[in-house]
Amino acid sequence: MGNLGITEILLIGGALLLFFGPSKLPELGKSLGKGIQEFKKAGKELTHTIQG
Repeated sequence: MGNLGITEILLIGGALLLFFGPSKLPELGKSLGKGIQEFKKAGKELTHTIQG
């Protein structure tokens, strides 16, 4: 995860908890995961189109 240490990760997690609350965090994580998955899929398709 780049140069993020455990302290930075905990601070970011605490801020997210403060802003969104504990009930929204699983939904937020799920949406983020789906977004990353779609981004990777689109990148692979673009690479395949350019090479093929």
